[in-house]
Amino acid sequence: MQLLDDHVVLILGGGSGLGLGVARHCLGEGARVVIMEISGDKLVDLKGEFGDEVLLVQGDVTRVEDLQACREAVISRWGRLDALIGAQGIFDGNIPLKNVPLDRIESLFDEVLHIDVLGYILAARVFVADLEKTMGAIVLTSSTAAYAADGGGLFYSAAKGAVRSIVNQLAFEFAPHVRVNGVAPSGIANSQLRGPAALGLDSHRQSDIPKDAFLQQFLTLTLMPTLPTPEEYGPLFAYLASRHNTTMTGQTIVADQGLFNRAVISNGTADRVGQ
Repeated sequence: MQLLDDHVVLILGGGSGLGLGVARHCLGEGARVVIMEISGDKLVDLKGEFGDEVLLVQGDVTRVEDLQACREAVISRWGRLDALIGAQGIFDGNIPLKNVPLDRIESLFDEVLHIDVLGYILAARVFVADLEKTMGAIVLTSSTAAYAADGGGLFYSAAKGAVRSIVNQLAFEFAPHVRVNGVAPSGIANSQLRGPAALGLDSHRQSDIPKDAFLQQFLTLTLMPTLPTPEEYGPLFAYLASRHNTTMTGQTIVADQGLFNRAVISNGTADRVGQ
């Protein structure tokens, strides 16, 4: 028996990066998967990979009408929803506040917080009644940036901190019928989070950072000698989305490869990796 047998799972932002890795894992665990994705080009690629096995819906998570259309498509095909996974998001370019032009702060705030925060809130509201019927689950994506500085810039960190608080509050409001949890990844190999259009960085991706330089810095700080792929985070999302989770709600799993389990005094990474 697979973890997500007889589960209908919707993944917001499942067209690339973390969302796609989670979608692949959920499908492998037996789920009936729905992906909502804003990019038409990504949907073409998804169709090539999954064919008709996955229900693909084009839409913007910050538009209520798009979320409602997605809901109608899910209910029309499968009649119910068991889990909502929020994986959409954008980055803020990791630019210090003093380097952000004063006349761009408002637009940058609106762009990052709309996608990374409001999209989750709207989706929770649109799908909560369906999830109550199935005693279902919501799993949202936070970040280690919600817990410590330098996981992003101010706007990304604020957004991911808000997601962590949303998990707490919605778990309280939706109990006992819907479990609400989160996952806070640290580094992700080949991350496809784009930068903000407000700063002219919408054509840039986190993965544009030179891989060797990023990996060396990442391994300097963590206790595990690998940079996880999107698929490697999949089991955490899948378990929290499944009916097998009968013990956790209002929790955010910090998947940090041991990042927070050390004080930064010595750098023993090279010796540790070589062991």
